[in-house]
Amino acid sequence: MSPSKTTKPKPAKSSHSINEVDAYLASVPEPAHSTLQKVRAAIRAAAPPNATESINYGIPTINHNGPLLGFAAAARHCALHPMNGTTVAAFQEDLKDYKTTKGTIQFPLDKPLPTALIRKLVNFRLKENELKTQH
Repeated sequence: MSPSKTTKPKPAKSSHSINEVDAYLASVPEPAHSTLQKVRAAIRAAAPPNATESINYGIPTINHNGPLLGFAAAARHCALHPMNGTTVAAFQEDLKDYKTTKGTIQFPLDKPLPTALIRKLVNFRLKENELKTQH
């Protein structure tokens, strides 16, 4: 006869994901930690209230009808990840002062992207995800 096991109830998916994102951010040293907190707040402010947070591809991601934007810290920069290959190209002029790849926007460890730019990126990604769900 095996001893009975008590199991803790699992937290709701959204709170579990938020805890994962908080844990990721807690592991990031300053100044990147504060920078990413500001980026996270700007994305959350621009996203719908029911947007969720999770870890996708090892990075914090804000989701609504699919991933919107991910954000992360690297050794020498922070990065915003539009989670697709079209957003960076669509915002070439807005991003001319930043190092970019097809799916990444790099910015200094101590200087978040402007809130107005993050808002534009979120709105663009919301429209893209909405179009995907209609097909």
